[in-house]
Amino acid sequence: MKLWQKNIEADKDVDRFTVGHDREMDLLLAEADVLGSLAHTRMLATIGLMSEEDLARVQKELKKIWRDIRAGNFRIEEGVEDVHSQVEFLLTERIGEAGKKIHSGRSRNDQVLVDLRIFLRKEVMEISHEARRLFDTLQELSERYRDVLMPGYTHLQIAMPSSFGLWFGAYAESLVDDLQMMLAAYRICNRNPLGSAAGYGSSFPLDREMTTRLLGFDSMDYNVVYAQMGRGKTERVVAQGIAAIAATVGRLAMDNTLFLNQNFGFISYPPELTTGSSIMPHKKNPDVWEIIRGKCNLIQALPNQISMLTTNLPVGYHRDLQLLKEVLFPALSEIRDVLAMAKMMLEHIEVHKDILKDPKYAYLFSVETVNELVLQGVPFREAYKKVGLSIENGTFQPHTEVHHTHAGSIGNLCNQQIAALMNNVLAQFHFEKVEEAEQKLTE
Repeated sequence: MKLWQKNIEADKDVDRFTVGHDREMDLLLAEADVLGSLAHTRMLATIGLMSEEDLARVQKELKKIWRDIRAGNFRIEEGVEDVHSQVEFLLTERIGEAGKKIHSGRSRNDQVLVDLRIFLRKEVMEISHEARRLFDTLQELSERYRDVLMPGYTHLQIAMPSSFGLWFGAYAESLVDDLQMMLAAYRICNRNPLGSAAGYGSSFPLDREMTTRLLGFDSMDYNVVYAQMGRGKTERVVAQGIAAIAATVGRLAMDNTLFLNQNFGFISYPPELTTGSSIMPHKKNPDVWEIIRGKCNLIQALPNQISMLTTNLPVGYHRDLQLLKEVLFPALSEIRDVLAMAKMMLEHIEVHKDILKDPKYAYLFSVETVNELVLQGVPFREAYKKVGLSIENGTFQPHTEVHHTHAGSIGNLCNQQIAALMNNVLAQFHFEKVEEAEQKLTE
């Protein structure tokens, strides 16, 4: 039996098709669903829709269900449509009529909306912390190898001197910008849609400010129609945030596979972190980085996939939106895994030194040689032409000392400033506000 059913049993094929994978996906929302109900029922008591006695019984049992969920002792039973139904059925079974009152003033539409907001803001928090851990590893490596030179490329052609300090540091700073995207997603997630009901509000005098405060939201989605329109939009902006991280980590993965190649030979990894070939005994394949690259490419396609699910939907709720969980939820797990694996691999990277002693890299220093002539008073265009001609006629003698001192260059990495940028972004999330609110609700 479903919450919305009257006296007619749903067709089994219709039930199978419409429910789909919702039960499995909803298990991930179970904690959030109970948190929403804890706040909602406290509000109901303040407007006279639940007695203090019923509230006490409901709150006590909801907290017990919440603890069961955290302990892994919760499931959505066969025949129960979703997590909202399962929680309500459990309450009714355990405490009777009081359990039937928790749905007053809300719809499954705003119930799933608030569940998603609570769930997604927690996912954003965990992903951001994982990105910070990778950032710290990259910064540490940047400092450790700040003086180790490597070739820089444009068009995959040897261009100018770079350094491992610059290389590692570049990806660290890229993660700062990616977390700006996550911050924007978090701000959209951290708004309360509860009280919008089916998308058109309620005739009950709901105290939406109270539930906003109890759940630790920064504010609410005020317009009830817009609150429902937020379904799909919220998922898309979160997807855009993790896609930004995936773009950075995927590019880092590509560099690692390239630089591990024997034709480059810039880095190595311990044999236990690579894989072999069934017929070529010499092979040490960068499978971890290749899988990271592939997963990151798939994650970058996610915002478009979500857009395709929602782009032509008119105002109001539509069952198509259920499918968003099936594409987004696995990607959230994947990006956390990708970040953790990238960090683990980099903790074991071996950087090869003295790379630039190979004569094939001599032309890296052509710009350094031009600049040296300019410093001696030769006009730049004349110096450029002189060095160019010496390269063409085979008489080029490079000046191999590198004197880059401006901000962000080989000799001035600005890692402290980049760390300050990261700290500033993370401080704007105010994760502690949400954690405190959720702790108060469940204690």
